[in-house]
Amino acid sequence: MPRAPGAMYTVEYNGGMRHTPASRAPASAPATRARRRHVEPAADLRFRIRVLRGDAIAVGPGKVALLEAVDATGSITGAAKALDMSYRRAWLLVDELNRSLRAPAVESAKGGERGGASSLTPTGRRLVEVYRGIEAEAARACRAQIAQLMALLSVR
Repeated sequence: MPRAPGAMYTVEYNGGMRHTPASRAPASAPATRARRRHVEPAADLRFRIRVLRGDAIAVGPGKVALLEAVDATGSITGAAKALDMSYRRAWLLVDELNRSLRAPAVESAKGGERGGASSLTPTGRRLVEVYRGIEAEAARACRAQIAQLMALLSVR
């Protein structure tokens, strides 16, 4: 989406849908003792909202999930483990997010009794609340079209 003249941020909205069709093992695959019944995964429609600052994603689904994990675990380390990512990657994402906002989303305590602990700031909590609200409102507003789209998918 092109930026408006003089705009600092670009908002990109993608309504994404993931549908994984049934897969079959190749004929050369070894036979197993017990036949497993294949259950096709359900179609999954997801709204993916990203706010871009230049080429960098200032706010997106991954960063919001990371904020939620920091809030749940009380640390960037715990959040990284919960999301199966390296501490370095999580720290870089938090740092990039904090630099993109007017006020930081995450604050970390150094040393002392709370050494290594991290928590969401009021800005971080508000960011998660607004982001999830946009997703929910978009899903409500598009409920009829989503049902029509999902009805077009094959069912096996």
